[in-house]
Amino acid sequence: MYTIYVGDKPIILTTKVERETDFKSFLLKSVNIGKVIKTLNKTDLQGVHLIDKNPEKLLNKFLKLLPNVIAGGGKAYNSNNEILFIYRNDKWDLPKGKAERKESIEETATREVEEETGVKGLKITKPLSTTYHIFKRNGKHKIKVTYWFEMKTDFEGKLFPEESEGITKVKWLDAKASQKALENSYANIRILI
Repeated sequence: MYTIYVGDKPIILTTKVERETDFKSFLLKSVNIGKVIKTLNKTDLQGVHLIDKNPEKLLNKFLKLLPNVIAGGGKAYNSNNEILFIYRNDKWDLPKGKAERKESIEETATREVEEETGVKGLKITKPLSTTYHIFKRNGKHKIKVTYWFEMKTDFEGKLFPEESEGITKVKWLDAKASQKALENSYANIRILI
């Protein structure tokens, strides 16, 4: 089972047919993804299930429905065990960004965290879940596939929000402040914290 977010509403890829309540079900092979996105954005429907009989092919079939943007990001910890957050578009988020040519996804994740926050000396400690969300750019929907990594750093310098990317704040947040920030964040970020 995979979950792809449209805003905070899930599209769940599954092999199970369940009785519809606050969600709708469609066959993955014949779905009109544009209509699904519009329905999730414009109604109070809580989610959508896209069904296919082959669990191994669910994600690959779905990823063929829209152009993919590959990104890397980091859940970075400092020596006080605080998590590095950015504030962009009136929401708390974790730093991430699009992969560049000939760059490994680990290099992308580290570079993006550095560029968006000013933090240096990042070391990847382990991979985290991969997240999927649908966004619209220049009138076209795309699927962002973000590979996340846990990172550690001893950096104690000044934080610099990358304003050209719309980031207005960068902060190290302790466990309590992180939970508060998640109240004004994205569903795919909540699953990482």
